[in-house]
Amino acid sequence: MYSILLSAGWPIWPLLIISIIGLAIVIERSWYLRRDHIFPKGSLEAAFTLTNQLLGQKTLANEQLSELAQLSPASPLLACTLTEKLAGASAASALEELQALAQATWHKFDRYLGALATIATIAPLLGLFGTVVGMIEIFGSQGAINGAGSPQQLAHGISVALYNTAFGLLIAIPALAAWRALRAIANQRQRECEEFTRQLFKKLYPTESA
Repeated sequence: MYSILLSAGWPIWPLLIISIIGLAIVIERSWYLRRDHIFPKGSLEAAFTLTNQLLGQKTLANEQLSELAQLSPASPLLACTLTEKLAGASAASALEELQALAQATWHKFDRYLGALATIATIAPLLGLFGTVVGMIEIFGSQGAINGAGSPQQLAHGISVALYNTAFGLLIAIPALAAWRALRAIANQRQRECEEFTRQLFKKLYPTESA
């Protein structure tokens, strides 16, 4: 592997760096967007139990709301709905607070996905750049020494051109596939959050939601 990196020349290093960054993003987002991380076991049951308690007893402890909000990345939305109802806010006011908090939550779901899309886009361009560098070396090898070509420089130029093109595509194709898959998962988690929050909101504000 090290000999391949040496044969590919210096243009391979930017490709190597973005491939490491891309792999780190894929691993981190795959872990973060797991369903049991966004909705840990018992979190939804806890939210609806607190809802029933609020509707029945008209009160909730702040510690219960804080504990619910810290359960997962999505639970602040559920806790916000309960907090607004507990504070006596109208449905319109609660909805406005939810929309503001939802934007911050969606931003967390989408974090780094733009960077992954950028990696999928620029990897072939960096590979093409390496190809151009290799071609320059190939042409430079012709007649560089006393009018005769240098076979070593010619072979090195061909290696730089081909290896960088291959590495660029090798990074771009899985990065694009991973971005599409993670984008779809993030959208699915967003729809699930919206649905669970809608159910909670409808239970707390039955008249306004009708």
